[in-house]
Amino acid sequence: MATIQTHKVSVVQYLNTVPLIWGMLQGGQKGKYDLEFTIPAVCADAVRRREVDIGIIPSIEYQRIERLQILPGLSIASKGEVKSVLLYSKVPVKEIKTIAVDNSSRTSAALLTILIRKFYAQTVNFMPAAPKLEDMLASADAALVIGDPALAYHGQIPRVYDLAVEWKKFTGLPFVFAVWAGREDAQIGRFRKDFEASRDYGCAHIDEIAREYAPKLNMQPEEVKVYLTENIDYSLDEENLRGLRLFYRLAAELNILSGERDISFA
Repeated sequence: MATIQTHKVSVVQYLNTVPLIWGMLQGGQKGKYDLEFTIPAVCADAVRRREVDIGIIPSIEYQRIERLQILPGLSIASKGEVKSVLLYSKVPVKEIKTIAVDNSSRTSAALLTILIRKFYAQTVNFMPAAPKLEDMLASADAALVIGDPALAYHGQIPRVYDLAVEWKKFTGLPFVFAVWAGREDAQIGRFRKDFEASRDYGCAHIDEIAREYAPKLNMQPEEVKVYLTENIDYSLDEENLRGLRLFYRLAAELNILSGERDISFA
């Protein structure tokens, strides 16, 4: 009996990725893909090292890995408040001198650098750190935390800045945090219909996802539902692409990137 080839997919283990892969977990695409769950930075590394065919990578990494293509129409973005990319600060933003940065983040770290240096005109010392907020704030004025650790934190910190809100305040555009991407020779365009169908299946089953994941994050199902439907946008429409291209331009301008190339779609 012939074995069916499954394609390797690197997946971020955060809640906001679940609707994108729900069809692969529970729907019509189940069994067709070999999903490997990890943090955003490691997803990018797996694509870079050709260990997977495609990954949901931090959007900044598209510019850092040669000969990548992006799957059209799909992303993890926010058109306003994102709720899961947060700068927690003990002091007002203009007084921040040191920021501990979640070491699982690359796009959010670049976004924070742009906000601090270009829009707030601040000089700040950034320090990579494990995403443990109390430890981060013990050694810095502020801390950048992303994903589920940010979403699930319910403590009291004097000031909390939502980075997608700050970006929109200064640019008027949405922010794209992650994209499906793979090497040119991986021919990821052939996955497009499946990945769109998986996303659509997930978006049609948000109530089910919310019931399953709310207890894991110490949240109410309604909170999860609001987050996945109102705070996260799973498209890569023209408005999101304008935000993404501006992000790349500013990152190159501030030497966060060594250069900028236009987006190549599979």
